[in-house]
Amino acid sequence: MRRLLLGFFLIFAGAGIASAQMAPLPKPAAGQAVATFAGGCFWCTESDLDHVPGVISTTSGYTGGHVAKPSYEQVSAGGTGHAESVQVIYDPSKVSYQKLLTYYWRTVDPTVKDQQFCDHGNQYRTAIFVHNDEERKLAEASKKKVEAELKKPIHTQIVQAGVFYPAETYHQDFYLKNPTKYKFYRWNCGRDQRLKQIWGSHKGDS
Repeated sequence: MRRLLLGFFLIFAGAGIASAQMAPLPKPAAGQAVATFAGGCFWCTESDLDHVPGVISTTSGYTGGHVAKPSYEQVSAGGTGHAESVQVIYDPSKVSYQKLLTYYWRTVDPTVKDQQFCDHGNQYRTAIFVHNDEERKLAEASKKKVEAELKKPIHTQIVQAGVFYPAETYHQDFYLKNPTKYKFYRWNCGRDQRLKQIWGSHKGDS
């Protein structure tokens, strides 16, 4: 995303200090649950998961690394260990974690390591950050199923969830705030074209 974002610099140039502020992290209410995924560009992952019935909110951010309270510039440059990620709050009575996993797989290319589509680097890796033993069990089973289905090694990590740092406010709901620029980025990155090659019509696109 970093290369194409250079062309979007003027979007944020006049936004001032407020645009660099980190967004608040929503907390799940009673009866709600949290899931965390990395799928490359968090604009796209957020958009894809927002369209799943039962998902209440999505927050773009950074997790999996060793730098506290990282900025977008730090993460996108590499070296922080963090991945662009999305934290999901969902209603388990409407969508199970298993169904979220199924949808997640079809919004990423799990056959490549440390990249997604036009974005390259460890910060754009795919990962499932599990919050408990049950999530780990389901994630590992789903990974084996995907590997058997695609008949290729799957490079998506399954790791224990750690601190999740929300990204800057201008990244949140970017696909809604800047739909034309978002669609241009997504198309130019070849995301949906590649997803169709991997998954056919059974994919998430938005």
